[in-house]
Amino acid sequence: MRPLVVSRELEELDIDSVHPKRIICRSPKVLGVGKVNTIRDIVMVDKQRFRRSESRLAAAEISRFNSRLSRARKPYLLIALGRIGSTDPWLGIPITWDQVSGARVMIEAGFPDFKVTPSLGAHFFQNLTSKRIGYFTVNQDVGEGMIDWDRLNLQDAEDNGKYVKHIQLDKPLVVMMNGCRNQGVILKPE
Repeated sequence: MRPLVVSRELEELDIDSVHPKRIICRSPKVLGVGKVNTIRDIVMVDKQRFRRSESRLAAAEISRFNSRLSRARKPYLLIALGRIGSTDPWLGIPITWDQVSGARVMIEAGFPDFKVTPSLGAHFFQNLTSKRIGYFTVNQDVGEGMIDWDRLNLQDAEDNGKYVKHIQLDKPLVVMMNGCRNQGVILKPE
């Protein structure tokens, strides 16, 4: 028997009224409900450097950052390319739950040159729901949401791997999820 997760968010979040210049990510496919404003760390796969042929290396780098941030009790935003948790390394990042367990919000971004059907969190669905972890799916190249890669790449990295980097912000991001409407946004710090 699986536990039923009941949202504590009583009012519906109005994400349509957010000013576009504040948005780092917008997704039309979101799991989760509520507002998160405690994330100051981002672990992201570098879209420019990533090679699908070395997705296992990217998984190892994510795992290293996850371990470090989990030990420090710092929730983080994970931005990955392709399916998160895929067993096929050509379709995404072949990572297990224990390698991403410190993430508070995850973004599964599509490849720019190859359309992959998103997993929508299926690999970790029970963990996502029971731990109230937000899950965004973005396929920007086909008009399904957006990530402001340019803004993210302007941030100084706290640490760099070959394909993955850790960014630490001075102020927390604002994540707004309306799973009832299947929409969400991540806003830059104010």
